[in-house]
Amino acid sequence: MNFSLYIAKRYLRSKSSNNAINFITIIATLGIIVGTASLFIVLSAFAGLIDFSLQFTSLVDPDLKAIAAKGKSIILTDSDVSKLKTIDDIALYSKIIEERAIISSQDIETIITLKGVDEHYANVVNIDSVIDYGSWLDQKSNQIVVGLGISSSLSFGVLDYSKTVNIYVPKPGKGQITSIKDAYSSLRTVNVGIFDINENLNDSYIFTPIGLAKNLLNYKDNQISAIEFKLKNTAELNTVKKQIQNALGNKVIIKDREQLNDKLYKILNTEELALYLIFTLVLIIALFNVIGSIIMVILDKKKTLSTLFNIGATVPNIRKIFFYQGSLMTLAGGFIGITIGFLLVALQLYGPQLLKVYITPSMAYPVSIKLENVIIVFLTISILGIIASKIASARINNKLLKNI
Repeated sequence: MNFSLYIAKRYLRSKSSNNAINFITIIATLGIIVGTASLFIVLSAFAGLIDFSLQFTSLVDPDLKAIAAKGKSIILTDSDVSKLKTIDDIALYSKIIEERAIISSQDIETIITLKGVDEHYANVVNIDSVIDYGSWLDQKSNQIVVGLGISSSLSFGVLDYSKTVNIYVPKPGKGQITSIKDAYSSLRTVNVGIFDINENLNDSYIFTPIGLAKNLLNYKDNQISAIEFKLKNTAELNTVKKQIQNALGNKVIIKDREQLNDKLYKILNTEELALYLIFTLVLIIALFNVIGSIIMVILDKKKTLSTLFNIGATVPNIRKIFFYQGSLMTLAGGFIGITIGFLLVALQLYGPQLLKVYITPSMAYPVSIKLENVIIVFLTISILGIIASKIASARINNKLLKNI
């Protein structure tokens, strides 16, 4: 067995005759355990919040979406459709028209995003699961489905025929505008459903049949804004992405679900990094106790170290004793901390209701156990522990051992 490692294990297991040193060692170990458990719990809690935040957008986000590379629309030719049919991993796709518009009711108006969808859209995404009131629209109609925020701000409900709901979009063209009719195309609609996804979508989106959107925007039959794809469960995302790009050419850009929500992902990742750095700082502070504990043990073991030095142990060998001691203390504390953190997170996920932490009376705080968080926490505590042990063991030198 390695001489330095053997002595380090003995020092780690044995108690000092000085109770103050024992107390400092216990405090240092507890600091590592609490700091490690806290870091794991915070990362698991934030992972749960991320999953909770994204679960609603994922309901209405397709697996892949093809948008116009230039301008606002693309022409989907018969050749394009034929090429898409040859891609086996596409389960279904929906043609989309999106444009900014104005919706008004009872002299109240607001700017929204008009999203015209075809008959396949409800099967491409799980839109039915977020409709709280009413039903999904009929393609051969002037029906719309609006967000909860729009319904509230304009004060109309489902099948509310007592209130007129109009949609306006600017007409394309040049020259001086002489009247409102020349400036806008308008359409009277009936709201048949209200969806509730998140605040942003609730306040800004309305769904219409694609035919209604085409008429309103004066689009050609094969002119659309985007195509949303649902892939088969066995499909490899990047492979299908390349196949669709090859089929449609450079006129489109293909985006996956993460790219469609890139701003949200960036915000969440930045916040997660900030939390990680804050709690890593807490761990660094806790590891100062490890440095202090090792230095105190070095001072307590001066005579023993002098004996080892005199019988042939080199300064590097003696340094390794305390390097190993600090590293083992950190790894043991880190393992215990991760275990405690894991158990507490598991309790929040699967434990009885009385032992859970709740955001609201009916909703438990979301958490998620991920292997990557276990690895991140273990690597963090290991690297910091090694650095702390290296700093503490560097105190040993020839002068210290000879002047005893």
